[in-house]
Amino acid sequence: MTQRKRTARLAAGVAGAALLLAGCAAQPAADAPADQPTSTEAASTGPRVAVAYEGGVLVVDGETLEVIDDLASEEFVRVNPAGDDRHVFVTTSEGFQLLDVRDPELTDLVVEAAAAGHVVRHGGKTVLYDDATSDTTIFDTAALAEVDDALPDAEVIEGVDAHHGVSVVLEDGTLVTTVGDASGRSGIRAVDTEGTEIAVSAECPNVHGEGTAQDEAVVFGCENGAVVFHDGAITKLTSPDEFGRIGNAYVSGNSPLVLMDYKDDPDAEGYLLTNLALVDTEAKTLEKVALPDGISYTWRGVTRTEDGDAVMIGSDGRLHVIDPATGEITASHEAIEAWESPTEWQQAHPAIATTGDVVYVTDSANSTIVALDPHTGEELASGELPHVPNEIAVVG
Repeated sequence: MTQRKRTARLAAGVAGAALLLAGCAAQPAADAPADQPTSTEAASTGPRVAVAYEGGVLVVDGETLEVIDDLASEEFVRVNPAGDDRHVFVTTSEGFQLLDVRDPELTDLVVEAAAAGHVVRHGGKTVLYDDATSDTTIFDTAALAEVDDALPDAEVIEGVDAHHGVSVVLEDGTLVTTVGDASGRSGIRAVDTEGTEIAVSAECPNVHGEGTAQDEAVVFGCENGAVVFHDGAITKLTSPDEFGRIGNAYVSGNSPLVLMDYKDDPDAEGYLLTNLALVDTEAKTLEKVALPDGISYTWRGVTRTEDGDAVMIGSDGRLHVIDPATGEITASHEAIEAWESPTEWQQAHPAIATTGDVVYVTDSANSTIVALDPHTGEELASGELPHVPNEIAVVG
């Protein structure tokens, strides 16, 4: 049974990690190129975009799309908003490393993890998951904004059997987490603050991804559908195809409607998808919707706007606005050049992120980034990047 451990302080990385990160500090202002802001200017409160590339992370001004700083790291890193207005968690071989995007620095504060995985933000908590142990680390998100030379206190919930998984903590303290082991993943379970099991399901083979919609309804993808945890019970929603794999959820906290990626051909090459799954967490329904001919996407190319619409960067290079109730494309705007499927999931290809009424899209083929108004398609800003962009995360 999953056990909750007492609160423990997570120190910065071990000496070996400190040596690794020694070269990752922000460039001193005195050495900054003349056309880039100093660290004082970078500390303003506007949005910031963290852009992962092969070998490091760029910090980009969210309004002008000018590069503020270029921070060296490892060959392959991933980026996730920490949930506050200042930080991003960068996943490296050492664990979850804290990036300050206001006064740009890859800090030496690391939550150690042998296989750093998903980062989830919900209900005032930021949750980190270590695939190597299935341990779940939980921070008060607000406390992350005040870190100085040490990470805030965190609760660590020990995993049972290690697997590639994810956890989320609901507002009442309920922990919902995936179930699996080295041989595979089978479902989810929910436990209360004392570790007592509330519900469990083994009806979600190859469970992956998580999203929390309106009214604390949590949805996970399965190889043959999805499962929803809501009001203390788990409901299985079955795909209309024998193989209907769902792996990621795109949610809005103000809507019970969830978009999920959908793959119906187990033998398909590449990573482009041409179908979506629409899940209604209130009605407990799942519907498959085919995109119009010529439009495809990857899991990295969908997000939700502040008003609940879904937006997708299609392989045709256009930004498509999607009604989450019907899956209908209600508008399409020019964004970047058309692009092809990556051959490996880690390979750089266009990514999308949003804050407020602004959508950011990267063009990996041309090493550029654009900011768009999803309602009108107006290009608000564009910028050239010194490296090929991969994943992005927006803060602010």
